[in-house]
Amino acid sequence: MADYTVNAPHRPRNERASAWEYRLYFSVVFVLALATGLLTWAWRLATTGRLPDLGPVGRALKDAHVIAPIIFRS
Repeated sequence: MADYTVNAPHRPRNERASAWEYRLYFSVVFVLALATGLLTWAWRLATTGRLPDLGPVGRALKDAHVIAPIIFRS
């Protein structure tokens, strides 16, 4: 007989977590990525004289869309 209590999932698959929690993680990651993106963008402009493909806001949004779900799932 199998013991289902040993490795039971923490949350049922069909139960969704609250949206405000995801927005909180997303906004924290976005602010940190925006600060880093601004510094990187300015540094690249000063050293190479060329602009990256994405601006600092676009890059921060892209990073936040990748990182926030990873943190949220943990």
